[in-house]
Amino acid sequence: MERSNPDYHRIYSDIINKKHPEKKEECKALLSKKELSVLDIIELNTKIFGLPDRSTETFNQKHRSYDTSAILKILAHQKTNKLNNTELAQHFKLSRNTVTKWKKLFPEKSRQQK
Repeated sequence: MERSNPDYHRIYSDIINKKHPEKKEECKALLSKKELSVLDIIELNTKIFGLPDRSTETFNQKHRSYDTSAILKILAHQKTNKLNNTELAQHFKLSRNTVTKWKKLFPEKSRQQK
């Protein structure tokens, strides 16, 4: 059985239309994309609901998951901006151990091919 992904375009469009119509223009560029990445969804959520308080952010952080393409984008961001693991972890609100684990899972050679 194939795992289906939620239709984030529809979910966020409904939220914007019903609860936050004033943010429609701000989110238009992201919602016009054919497919939303994990990073796009996080950005949309921040634009619509603003920055969460500390307890909400802690709870949400425990339940985040990243697909391979998102991990590769994050690691590419590190390389293009010449960030070390600590700086990258702070920027994306990750653990340094997570960044290290990803770098071991996706060695430099395989990251360049994708």
